[in-house]
Amino acid sequence: MLKSILLAVPLFALAATCAVAADDKKDAKTAGPLQFTVKDIDGKDVELAQYKGKVVMIVNVASKCGNTPQYKQLEELNKKYKEQGLVILGFPANEFGKQEPGSNEQIKEFCTSTYQVDFPMFSKIVVKGSGQADLYKYLTSKETDPAHAGDITWNFEKFLIGRDGQIINRFKPKTKPDAPEVVKALETELAKK
Repeated sequence: MLKSILLAVPLFALAATCAVAADDKKDAKTAGPLQFTVKDIDGKDVELAQYKGKVVMIVNVASKCGNTPQYKQLEELNKKYKEQGLVILGFPANEFGKQEPGSNEQIKEFCTSTYQVDFPMFSKIVVKGSGQADLYKYLTSKETDPAHAGDITWNFEKFLIGRDGQIINRFKPKTKPDAPEVVKALETELAKK
């Protein structure tokens, strides 16, 4: 009897450990992409959790890309929907064609002087491959985002995060921010309270 109890204890401990690990994965998934702390374009820590309850569009951006004019549409969306709860977050990245070679200061100057960007911009990060930022690991992982998983394909890929903090849609780089399908998804989510 004592022997079977002693054998059962390690098995129980193992099962409990596995359950905790599964709960940790579940918690990370349900926490959503707004669980991360990132650096803004000026190098200050920003907790993305402050945007919970808003509709968030996360975009990897670049200054020297064929898609760079999308900054104009992003800023137009920002102006039009900001009061309704939209927040656009721009994350400069240099993985695709080395199209974001500048420093954070140069990127900030370019965005404000060329496109009058008023939405939050962040420090340059890695969105694909070696050194990938935790936020982008989450956004592209099959474990945390099975419906929208997969590597970032180019500059200006867009993730739409609902008011509940979960990823609700992903739009390809060539899909303009003011495309009907993007606007429809935005307006549908903004209508939720």
